[in-house]
Amino acid sequence: MQSHRNRRWALVGWLLTAALGPAAAESFDDYEVLAAERVAQAAESDLLSAGLGLSGLQASPPGFADARAPTAGELRRLAIHNAWNALAILGPSGGVGEEAVLAELPQIGGREISALLRLPGASQPFRVLVQIPARAARDPACLLVAPASGSRGVYGAIQLAGPGGLMRGCAVAYTDKGAGTDFQTFDDGRATDLAGTRVAIDDADLPFKLSAEEVPDAASVAIKHLHSGDHPEADWGRHVLAAAHFGREQLRQQLGDQTAVRIVAVGLSNGGGAALRAAERDTAGLLDGVVAVMPNITPPGQPPLYDYATLAALYQPCTLADAERTQTLPLGNPLLAMAGQQRCNSLAAAGLLEEASAAAATEVLVKAGFDEGALRLAASSVALDLWRVVASGYASAYLRRGPGDMPCGYALSAAEAGLQQRAAWWATHSGVGPGGGISLDDGLAQGEDETLPGLQCLRALWTGEGPNSVALRRAVEATRASARLPSIPVLIVHGREDGLIPASLSSRPYVAAARERGAETLAYWEVERAQHFDALLNVPGVADQLVPILPYGWLAIEQVLAGLAGHSELGGDRRFAPQPGAAVMTRRSMGLTD
Repeated sequence: MQSHRNRRWALVGWLLTAALGPAAAESFDDYEVLAAERVAQAAESDLLSAGLGLSGLQASPPGFADARAPTAGELRRLAIHNAWNALAILGPSGGVGEEAVLAELPQIGGREISALLRLPGASQPFRVLVQIPARAARDPACLLVAPASGSRGVYGAIQLAGPGGLMRGCAVAYTDKGAGTDFQTFDDGRATDLAGTRVAIDDADLPFKLSAEEVPDAASVAIKHLHSGDHPEADWGRHVLAAAHFGREQLRQQLGDQTAVRIVAVGLSNGGGAALRAAERDTAGLLDGVVAVMPNITPPGQPPLYDYATLAALYQPCTLADAERTQTLPLGNPLLAMAGQQRCNSLAAAGLLEEASAAAATEVLVKAGFDEGALRLAASSVALDLWRVVASGYASAYLRRGPGDMPCGYALSAAEAGLQQRAAWWATHSGVGPGGGISLDDGLAQGEDETLPGLQCLRALWTGEGPNSVALRRAVEATRASARLPSIPVLIVHGREDGLIPASLSSRPYVAAARERGAETLAYWEVERAQHFDALLNVPGVADQLVPILPYGWLAIEQVLAGLAGHSELGGDRRFAPQPGAAVMTRRSMGLTD
């Protein structure tokens, strides 16, 4: 039987679906609203930092009164704290604080509407969360639509879109784009509801729910991006357009049905790729601009992430066998060099490398498109096990596998996760891989180099000719960009030393392909000594080698919005060379005039 709350959600969903019915007549995709409710906590705590302010975001994560049963407001506060700290440097060297490019994080009151939308043909819904400032801009109004980075939860782009939009009076429509942190566990029959709390799995209108009968292991945990069966990445552009339309309608309900709304899609990493793919399919002219920071985008004719990730998972550890060079890299250390030589030996013994040396492995990756800047981040990528986590998870998503039959013997288990950890997943997890008591189990692990068999299996899925390989390559091809953009301002920003999504394999060839296809209102900013994870600069010694990328994202949004308002031109391509170790990140230190 439905609970009273679920009956209320169903009623609200029906009313909103009726109100938004005309969307079906437009050329972007229709969607269904399954549930929507106002988040009451936004009235008491603000939209930008959940009432924490800069000092609260810089402090330890906020706790729960009852760690096993946090309230929706407590989860929201922790989710926003985590979203900021996972991707930003919250101090002057990261561009936040007195005299920095972002001087303060003011409290911004307003409305917050959380909703579940579903695309036609999808089995699972996706989250959209709309924040409307009390003092929203008018004549015209403005809306940023902000897909989360990586596989993160619905607040996963707040550190980019919050300063870029809310602080200028723009509303923001966030979306988890069909991924996110909605977990299901089968040993206790629990899942995540719209508010992020853990509820019984038989509750209606859950953001993610699988049939328990389909999962053989009672200790298994299901993660939406990996196990939904919908291949959400292929639809990230559609998710963004639906979120933009829903956000525009919510904004018009507050400001007036005839209000003109300027919409800019903004995103970082996977979110940046989603924003670009939304623009490519926006035949209705819904979007007015795009800002994509370090986009995970596969241009025509370029290798996709799965291809170069599985290659890097095999060979990048070996590049660290050069101990002298590895010591100079961010997070480089002697243990990585020792493990790297073991990988070199394993690859040579398997006939995958002509000689067991770092130079031979480096040559393989350079031929695949990794440039010197991307390879400088090899130590951090290997130390964080990024390639194996990405490849195993994305293989499961591409092959539409459930938690009980992930490819190549991999599995995620929550058997050791306590109630307190599970209660916090929605607010703290990255949405992919291990963490918070979830472990990545490797069923093929064996030998001295125990992760090698599983990685070889993941690589063989890409290079093989069997039915699984054909299905995986077909799924990956469905994520490829067309590089055909509408005549709207598009600004792409990338770090020259991005080791996860190298600019040489994503932004640079995308810009070239888009211009070949007629894009005229497109600019590209590349930032030297910037990489993929600003939070890495919190590690001692790293800030002296690298610079943050996020402040360039804030100023890119400012540039596009100013251009749309007629205050400035988009400008041409730019290459910035800021010096690492700056005590305060200002416009001048970033290479921009004050």
